[in-house]
Amino acid sequence: MRATNLKTLIKATQPMLRPLCIEGPPGGGKTSVVEQCAKELELPIIVKHLPTMLVEDFGVPDITTTPMAYKVPGWFPDAARPDTPDKGILLFDDRNQADASLQKVLANITQARELHGHKLPDGWRIMSTGNRQSDRAGSNRVLSHLRDRETVVELETHLDDWCSYAMDQGCAPEVVSFLRFRPGLLHDFDPQRDVSPTPRSWLEGVSPVLPSLTAETRYEYLSGTVGEGAAAEFSGFLDIVKRLPNPDAILLNPDTADVPTDPATCYALAGALAQRATDNNFSKVCTYVDRMAPEFSVLTVSMAVRRDPELTETQAFVQWSVKHQEVLF
Repeated sequence: MRATNLKTLIKATQPMLRPLCIEGPPGGGKTSVVEQCAKELELPIIVKHLPTMLVEDFGVPDITTTPMAYKVPGWFPDAARPDTPDKGILLFDDRNQADASLQKVLANITQARELHGHKLPDGWRIMSTGNRQSDRAGSNRVLSHLRDRETVVELETHLDDWCSYAMDQGCAPEVVSFLRFRPGLLHDFDPQRDVSPTPRSWLEGVSPVLPSLTAETRYEYLSGTVGEGAAAEFSGFLDIVKRLPNPDAILLNPDTADVPTDPATCYALAGALAQRATDNNFSKVCTYVDRMAPEFSVLTVSMAVRRDPELTETQAFVQWSVKHQEVLF
């Protein structure tokens, strides 16, 4: 299931008590999808990394009470505590990597919706994430009675969904443009390789440090982040970016500036123009990209309005959208 559909599912089923588990290969954005939903629903979210926890982290006996009770941890949303919100999401991350003892605790919480007699508020939903055993990411077999108490869906990597999310997170336009050009390298996870490109490694490992990389350090760093093959291709793409026609010069003469035909150059130029698009120059951007192949015109405008939604209010966008109704509708 692609991320946009998964978000719709999470929101639609939020009032239901049935726990939901999201599985998929490492680095695919499972936790991020749940966090986005919590933010958009304006719900508090508690994220616990299950494999690093101990059974004792879920409560210890209180020998000072008669009969003996349990002290539950402060992170647990206890309905009896006055400061606990009525609604929220309790997310157990990487539950497939947890051992059997922790899975048993999780199974009990999902079924009884309580921890040592302390009830979870009715408005709280229990969710979890996990890698598949086939990913060889340290996943254990999930206990049958735990899996029977939850609904499991698999998150699929989708280029459009990731690009939209990445742009919202301020991802470097060179990274987005490159992955539009080479979509197969967005998530090419292979457990046989030491390093593989994943949505997480591009967004968290490559994008933030891109301006700091020198010619001497770039390839080695990229190899250690996304693997040698992806590093070589992305390095070559960055060399194309450096040789691009000056986007500012293009916008000075959008009717006559040369239009490249090489696909890699067009992808790079689309990203550069989208990054520079403003209310004042958007008409010139649209004039130039309409001279490019239709797919690059659409790509440039879609990236620009994703970065700055107010561009959709311009006359230039209205005129462009009329010409491209078959894409928009």
